[in-house]
Amino acid sequence: MNEKLLEKKLREKVKKLGGLALKFGTTYHTGMPDRIVLMPGGKANFVELKSTGKKPTTLQVKSLELLTDLGFKAVVIDSQESLAQFLNNLIQ
Repeated sequence: MNEKLLEKKLREKVKKLGGLALKFGTTYHTGMPDRIVLMPGGKANFVELKSTGKKPTTLQVKSLELLTDLGFKAVVIDSQESLAQFLNNLIQ
């Protein structure tokens, strides 16, 4: 599945759950995830989207690790299955 389709599905499904999946970018720290997912109750998750079979760059992996170390959930979504798992974890 390609990245643009996964991103569209993520936005739509998060919206149905009452949250926001906002494009995330920063000028001074490259490698940050594509989206920040904000959910009711003050929950924040970071998502790096990749086409099926593609892997995050070394810099992206380091950024995901940094966010995880800070206590945030930071994941890579690269398939319909990983999207479904992420969404399931949001509602638990």
